[in-house]
Amino acid sequence: MKEAKKELDTVMSISENDFEEFVSKKRTEIVEFHIQNNTSYQKLVGKLPFKNWNELPIMTKKDFQKPLIERLSDGYTIKKVYVNKTSGSSGDPFIFAKDTFSHALTWANIIHRFGWFGIDFNTSLQARFYGIPLDFIGNTKERIKDFLSKRYRFTIFDLSDKVLEKVLKKFENKKFVYINGYTSSIVLFAKFLKEKNIVLKTVCPTLKCCVVTSEMLFEEDKILMEKYFGVPVINEYGASELDLIAFQNLKGEWQVNSETLFVEILDDENRVLPNGKEGRVVITSLFNKAHPFIRYDIGDVGILDEKSTFKKPILKKLIGRTNDIAILPSGKKSPGLTFYYVTKSIIEDDGNVKEFVIKQTKIDTFDIEYVSQIALTHAQIQHIEKAITTYLETGLTFTFTRKEKLERSKSGKLKQFVSLIK
Repeated sequence: MKEAKKELDTVMSISENDFEEFVSKKRTEIVEFHIQNNTSYQKLVGKLPFKNWNELPIMTKKDFQKPLIERLSDGYTIKKVYVNKTSGSSGDPFIFAKDTFSHALTWANIIHRFGWFGIDFNTSLQARFYGIPLDFIGNTKERIKDFLSKRYRFTIFDLSDKVLEKVLKKFENKKFVYINGYTSSIVLFAKFLKEKNIVLKTVCPTLKCCVVTSEMLFEEDKILMEKYFGVPVINEYGASELDLIAFQNLKGEWQVNSETLFVEILDDENRVLPNGKEGRVVITSLFNKAHPFIRYDIGDVGILDEKSTFKKPILKKLIGRTNDIAILPSGKKSPGLTFYYVTKSIIEDDGNVKEFVIKQTKIDTFDIEYVSQIALTHAQIQHIEKAITTYLETGLTFTFTRKEKLERSKSGKLKQFVSLIK
């Protein structure tokens, strides 16, 4: 960690004028390293001398659907690298590796950015809203890590009012400094506080901020959380196989991690798009020598702000995942989150509906599953259907199913839109 912090400080000290040259040099170094030392990447690229960055192949999760040992670079073994598994929220989970220095750099960067908001990982107690393995060994390991890392973990598989009462009690009795976890779970806690008309900061005065990650953060949810938590809500965007990708800075900008990653926005033909244009998020890990992540299509769609620079890229918007696309009867393709945005703007007006998901079951049929105190009325359902028709197209069929609770992934994430159409 000492060496990683020193390296991070060095990178951050590079001037704006020299940063493009630094990025270009690091890109070339990591590509040449993997072409020379990684058989799997050699097969993907070929052994020709590396000349043109834009001609390098785009890596996808499908490239990693083979044993990890076949993907490691020469000189690295499974016992000498950091190994973990992606959550599989994209539908293509895989095991990945980072060399120990690259992994330390990840943590050095996380520690630095959380420090913007007065968070000290050695002393600040975290209220953690994350999933946890339910098997004895996995659960025990996570609990030990939580203890050593100054974290208290709340279960997110049951967020009924009865459970949230106990969560609130913990905030009354523990000196939490910050909240960190999945957006949907923390939003539910904020809605619970709204019903109780309680501002969390009044019962837990030590609380400084809330950091949400892994799921979309909608502006109205951020406003709700900031009101009933009484602290700033910070938006984090990361990927376990890569690093922290973007983190909201003190100016409210979603600042991209340019120290250890290189982020591009590409069109469907793999051409680099100018800042301000919407496209696929493609990322290169500049330091990971154990395992190549070079021009890696993470599966998200986003926009870099027009004012972005090489040293300070700003993520203007994260639209959603490329595989969350609804194909409509007319042939029109629409991001699944369009349904979610439109429905959300109507369905939660009175605070009755706590959360919901949308599933496309047929090309013209969508099932909206929701959790609420009372069932939606016929008038509310008609209002939602009309709004979606206005934004998308006519002839769509909707079914509304009220649930006690919504199904989450094994990791505890809530997938807000899913298409079951092959």
